Amino acid sequence: MRVIKMTLAYDGTAYCGWQVQANGRTLQETVESALTKVTGTPVRVLASGRTDAGVHALGQVIGFETDSPLSCTVLRRAVQNHLPPDVAVLEAVPARDTFHPIRDAKTKRYRYVLSDAEIHDVFSRRYCWQYPSPLCTVAMSRAAEMLVGKHNFASFQSTGAPRASTIRTISELSVKRRENRDRGAIWIEVEADGFLYNMVRAIVGTLTEIGRGGQREAWCGEALAACDRSQAGPTAPPQGLFLVSVDYGTGSKSDTDPITR
Repeated sequence: MRVIKMTLAYDGTAYCGWQVQANGRTLQETVESALTKVTGTPVRVLASGRTDAGVHALGQVIGFETDSPLSCTVLRRAVQNHLPPDVAVLEAVPARDTFHPIRDAKTKRYRYVLSDAEIHDVFSRRYCWQYPSPLCTVAMSRAAEMLVGKHNFASFQSTGAPRASTIRTISELSVKRRENRDRGAIWIEVEADGFLYNMVRAIVGTLTEIGRGGQREAWCGEALAACDRSQAGPTAPPQGLFLVSVDYGTGSKSDTDPITR
């Protein structure tokens, strides 16, 4: 048996999330089905993170064992041939026997895309939150600075997937308007050593409350200190969220981003 590390991109619109469920089509079962057809034996995969329904990925990393003699190049092409057009295999490489997509990850980067354009682009509605009012990105950016560092992010965790600890370290959190590329588009990018359930979407919901003028900038820090989900903003909808990359600290970052290249 050998271990393969595979990097995927996918449009999560048509799926009930990554993890296999009793009812509903998922990305995990779609990928496992393709791998099973190619290798001829059942394959179970482990992903770096379980993206929710409607969430997308530009660089999701999975790991799996196989005794298939196919080279990684041939394996990537063959698996792609058995996948629907909304899932792409970006890379397949050998990994050490102990490789674990979750435990070995050093940091993950997510991007959330919003648009506060007066006239919304109907073709981007599945890939951004089309916000109904103008947002002040300057205020959002200043508020975001309060979340950078090692903190207890309990105020930004939804119920349903409890963790042993709610302490996480955010190394970068930026709010940028991209007027020259996409009219009205705002990118919120966050990189951390780990994320709680719906953490990014809760952060986005909090920042948009500040951006629309509904809350003071200081409220972001106050919500963080409260360690109480009810004290932070709403959970942003899923379609604007992208898993951008996973860094394993060995030069093997899943840094394939078709939006910026």
